[in-house]
Amino acid sequence: MEHLINKRVKEIQISGIRKFSNLVAQYQDAISLTIGQPDFPTPEHIKQAAKTAIDQNKTAYTQNPGLPELRRAASRFLQAKYQLSYNPETEVITTIGASQAIDIALRTILEEGCEVLLPGPVYPGYEPLIKLSGAVPVYVDTTTNGFKINAALLKPRITHKTRCIILPYPSNPTGCVLDEQDLAEIADLLRDKEIFVISDEIYSELIYDKPHRSIASLPFMREKTIVINGLSKSHSMTGWRIGFAFAPAAITQHMVKVHQYNVTCASTISQYAALEALSQGLDDAGPMKREYKKRRDYVYDRLTAMGFDVVKPDGAFYVFPSIKAFHMKSFDFAAKLLEEQRVAVVPGEAFSPLGEGYIRISYAYSMDVLREGLDRIEQFVRSL
Repeated sequence: MEHLINKRVKEIQISGIRKFSNLVAQYQDAISLTIGQPDFPTPEHIKQAAKTAIDQNKTAYTQNPGLPELRRAASRFLQAKYQLSYNPETEVITTIGASQAIDIALRTILEEGCEVLLPGPVYPGYEPLIKLSGAVPVYVDTTTNGFKINAALLKPRITHKTRCIILPYPSNPTGCVLDEQDLAEIADLLRDKEIFVISDEIYSELIYDKPHRSIASLPFMREKTIVINGLSKSHSMTGWRIGFAFAPAAITQHMVKVHQYNVTCASTISQYAALEALSQGLDDAGPMKREYKKRRDYVYDRLTAMGFDVVKPDGAFYVFPSIKAFHMKSFDFAAKLLEEQRVAVVPGEAFSPLGEGYIRISYAYSMDVLREGLDRIEQFVRSL
C-alpha cells in the first residue's frame, strides 16, 4: 500500500538533526552537543500551576484559539517586551508549540507553485512544511553576510511568485540577530509589495547584548507579518508544547480554521502552565540568558583559539563554526569526530545545502559538559 502514500510526504526526509542524534544514540559514551533544548528545569511556579489545574479538574477543551485569559497574557507579554499590540480576542492563537504555529501559518497563506524566501543556512523545519503546501522554498545565501539576510540579498530573489519571506531571528543554527538597519531596509523593500512575512521569534528572550526588535513593529509591516513565538526556549518548556501566532485579524480568522481542524486546541493543562509563565514569570528567562551568555563566550573563545572561523552569536544557544579549512564534508567531519573522540555535533548540511562546510554546536549544556566536549574537539582537530 505504500505506493498510495502522498507523494509530497514520501519525498520529505527526516530532519538531519534527528538523523545524527539517532546515530549518536549508538555511542553510549558520547558527549552530545546536538540538541537545542534548555538544560534548565521548568520554573517551579509554572509546574505548580499545572498541578493545580489538574487538581481543579481543568481538563476540558478550551476555545480553539486558546484560553481567553492566556491570550490576554500573551498579548500583554508582547506589548511589555517588544511594543507589539495584538487584540487577544481576534489576533492571537495558542498553538502546540511554535512548530504548529508555523505550520498553520504556511498552510493558510501558501498555494500551489508560489515561492517562499528563507535565509540559508536555516532551521530544517520550514522546507518540508512549504513543500507540503505545494509551494517552493527559495534559499537566500547569507554565508557572505555573517549569516544575516538583508534587503540587498532579498531583492534579486523576489519574483511575481514570491508569497512569503521567513525571518527566523535569533537564528537557529547561527545565533545571529538582525540589527535595526537590516530590519528597516527589509521593511522599506516590502512596503509596497503583497508579500507576507513570517517572523519566527522563538528565541526572542535569548538575545545577549541588545533588546529584541520585531519587524512587525516597523511602519507598514504589521499588516503583512505573522509573528511566531512560544515558551519552549524562554521558559524552558519544550515538552509542554505551547506556542503562539500573532497576526492581524484578517489573517488569524483563517489560520484558526486550519488550527481547529488540525488539533482543536492546545493542551489545557499546558495552557494553564503558560498562563502562569506569562503572568508571573515575565523575566524567567533572565537567569538562563545570563548563563547562556557565559557559555557562549567560553565556547566562542575556545573555538577561535583552536583556529576555527566562527561568527560570534548574538542570541539563541548555538554556534556555527566553519570547517572548510579541513577539506571535509560536514557529515564526514561530524561522523569522524563522533567515532574518534565521542563528541556529537550536527553537520551543517542539515540546515540546507548552504550549511555545508559548517557544523552546529549547541551550548545548552553545563560548563562541565562543554569543557570536556571542547577538549575532545581540540584533540580531534589537532590530529587532522
